[in-house]
Amino acid sequence: MNIDSTSVQTLEIIDPLHTELWGTSNKKKSLFQMLKTTKTTGGSRLLRANLLQPLKDIQTINTRLDCLDELVSNEELFFGLTQGLRKFPKESDKVLCHFCFKPKKVTDEVLKPANGRKSQLLISDIIVLKTALDAIPFLSKVLKGANSFLLKNIYQTICENPKYESMRKRIGEVIDEDVIHSRAPFVACTQQCFAIKPGIDGLLDVARRSFCDTSEAIHNLATKYREEFTLPNLKIPYNNRLGFYFIIPLRDITEKLPNKFIQVVRHGKNVHCSSFELASLNVRNKSAAAECFLRTELCLEGLISEIREDIRILTMLAEVLCLLDMIVNSFAYTISTKPVDRYTRPEFTGDGPMAINAGRHPILESLHTDFVPNNIFLSEASNMVLVMGPNMSGKSTYLQQICLIVILAQVGCYVPAQFASLRVVDRIFTRIGTGDNVENNSSTFMTEMKETAFIMQNVSSRSLVVVDELGRATSSSDGLAIAWSCCEHLLSLKGYTVFATHMEGLSELATMYPNVKVLHFEVDLRNGLLDFKFRLKDGVRRVPHYGLLLARVAGLPTSVIDTATSITSR
Repeated sequence: MNIDSTSVQTLEIIDPLHTELWGTSNKKKSLFQMLKTTKTTGGSRLLRANLLQPLKDIQTINTRLDCLDELVSNEELFFGLTQGLRKFPKESDKVLCHFCFKPKKVTDEVLKPANGRKSQLLISDIIVLKTALDAIPFLSKVLKGANSFLLKNIYQTICENPKYESMRKRIGEVIDEDVIHSRAPFVACTQQCFAIKPGIDGLLDVARRSFCDTSEAIHNLATKYREEFTLPNLKIPYNNRLGFYFIIPLRDITEKLPNKFIQVVRHGKNVHCSSFELASLNVRNKSAAAECFLRTELCLEGLISEIREDIRILTMLAEVLCLLDMIVNSFAYTISTKPVDRYTRPEFTGDGPMAINAGRHPILESLHTDFVPNNIFLSEASNMVLVMGPNMSGKSTYLQQICLIVILAQVGCYVPAQFASLRVVDRIFTRIGTGDNVENNSSTFMTEMKETAFIMQNVSSRSLVVVDELGRATSSSDGLAIAWSCCEHLLSLKGYTVFATHMEGLSELATMYPNVKVLHFEVDLRNGLLDFKFRLKDGVRRVPHYGLLLARVAGLPTSVIDTATSITSR
C-alpha cells in the first residue's frame, strides 16, 4: 500500500505531531512507538518498513494473521518463542549479512599500524554468528508442534536444515565453545582474544599470555595504590577509547591527590585519572590485544571463506528472525497486554464493503480509559460518509482512527474493534491539519489545495480518501464550492471517502446522491455548555452557535462574546 509522506505525518504513523512542544516525557505515542516492543534492530526496521508500506496481498496478510491466531491462543508457544528469540543477539541480522562482504586480504603491508580494530569487528561477528547458531536448537524445540503455515514453514526451512548444524560444528572446530557474545567492553575484549581454541596458533598463545600478564599487572597496580594511598574505593573500569583508568570517589580524597595521578578530571561525585605506570601498562595491554586480534583473523580466514559459501542460509535466518521478532514481540505482545477480546482479527474481501464495528483509536485508547468506540460502513453503494459536528466533537480522531485501523489490518495485525471486515486498500490519501508552508511559498489555503490536487490526480477505485475540512482557509462561498465539487469528483470514482466538515450546505449532497451518507457526532446543550458524547449518530443535527459557546469556554472576554451574540442574532 502506498502512503504519501504528508499522510505519514498527519496520521502519526512514525512520529507523533508536536513532539518538540511536549518534551520527552510525552505520553502520546505514534503507531510505530506503540508497537515498537521488538527486541532486535532488524525487527524494528522491518516493523517501520511495514507500517510505511503495508501489504496488499490478501494471502500474505492472512498467513500472518493465522500465525497471530496461533500465538494468541497458544500461550506456551508465545512464551517459548519470546524466550527463544531472546537467545539471539540483538544485532544478529546486521552481522549475519556482514558475511556477504569480502574484506581485503591481510598482508604485511597493511599490518604496519597494528590496531586490530577491523580484525576485532570480524571476531565479534563470528562470535555473534556462533551465538545465533547455538540458539537455533531451542527455537526448533519450541516450533516443533506449531500448526500455522508461517511457523511450520520456518520450522522446515530453518530448524530442519542440516546446513546450520554443520556450520555450527565447523565453527566449533576453531572457536572455543565457552565463548559468549558480550556488550561490556573488557569482557568482550577478553572473549575476542580467547575466541580461538588454544594450541592452534603458537604466536597467538604468546600474545594471549602477554595480554593476561598486563591485565593482571594493571589490577595488581590498583591494589597497590589502594593500600599505599589508603583509597579503599579506588575502581579500575575499562573503555575502548581510554583502556583502563582509575575512578576515585571525591569523599575519599582528604587533602589533595598524590602527585602520582595524572590527567585528573572531575566527573560528578568522582574523579577520573591515570598514572604513568598505568599508562605504560595500558599501551602494552592494547598492543597485546591487537596482536591477538590480528593472529586470530589469520586463523579465521579459512573458516570465513567456508561460511561465505553458505551465505544463503544466513540471510534467510536473518530474515526469519526479523519477521518472528515483529510478529511475536510486537504484534502478539501488544495484543497480549490488552484485555481479552479488545483486539480482533480483521477479515478481508476482494471487493466487499469496509465495515468496522465499535472501532477504537489504537493510540488514544491507551491514554483514556473511557474511550468511546464508533462504527464505519462504506460500500460501493454508499462510498462517501460526511461527518458533521461542532469543533472538539471528535471528528479528527475518528478519521485518524479509521486510517490506523486499516494500516494495522494490512500489516497483518489484529485491530482495536469488535469486528472488522475490510476491502484491501491500495493507497491512503489524507488531507488533515492546517499547517502553512512558508518555505515552499504556500499559505494555509495553498497547502490545502496542493494536497487536494495530489489526491485528485492519484486517487483510484481502491483508495481510501480521508478529508478533514476542505476549503475553510478561503472565503466561505468559494470554500463551499470547492468542497462540493471535490465531493462530486470523488463520488464518481469507486474509492471510499470519509469527509469531515463544518459546512452545513454540504449535507445537501445526500439529497442528490444516493451513495452519500451524513453522520454527526452527538452533542448535548446544557445551560450554555456543550456536553460532548463522542458518539456517531445518523443524519444532520444543528447545534446553534457552537462557535460562540466554545469561544466562551476558551476564555474570550464576556463583553466580546455578548457583542458577537448580538451580531449573530441580527
